[in-house]
Amino acid sequence: RTHPVRNRPGTRCRAGRPLTTMTIPADTLRPLAEADLPLVRSWRNHPIVRQHMFSTHAIAEDEHRQWFARQQADPTRRLWLFLRGGQPMGFVHFSGVAPGGVAEWGFYAAPGAPKGTGRALGLAALARAFGTEQLHKVCGQVLAGNTASLAFHRRLGFAEEGVLRQQHRSADGAHYHDVVCFGLLRADWPGPEPETAP
Repeated sequence: RTHPVRNRPGTRCRAGRPLTTMTIPADTLRPLAEADLPLVRSWRNHPIVRQHMFSTHAIAEDEHRQWFARQQADPTRRLWLFLRGGQPMGFVHFSGVAPGGVAEWGFYAAPGAPKGTGRALGLAALARAFGTEQLHKVCGQVLAGNTASLAFHRRLGFAEEGVLRQQHRSADGAHYHDVVCFGLLRADWPGPEPETAP
């Protein structure tokens, strides 16, 4: 019984046959499928993720499937699974997608994903948004207490465009939170060359 062997490109095994290395796919996005829902729901319901959501309740299976059906019926929505090395590592969605349009985005990396996963997800999603999807602008809203997401948007080149004071009421009704508005124009996109449609 033989087993695959990794080696440097161009080297040969003892029998003289060239050895090949396994190519790990680069960061990729693919449309979210129904089969992905249990995994993505488990990410969304993890305390680390949902504590920073505008809606913090745990999503039930039926609720999640109904949400997915509504998104699928809306031609201006995009739901993508983010993969690193072929492994699902995050989720990103856009609303209001149209050529030359202004869209809103949202995202989260899988809980426990390696450091740098969120930035890689953001770069891949924005390259797709400004390339294939031909967006003019991407907007995001972040709860003021979510310092990680605030820093994330700034590192990606988003401009802070304003603060909606006490805009969001907590689930228990006891607190109001500021919402920070961000925007990124295609002309200001500092990332890799945007993808182009085939």
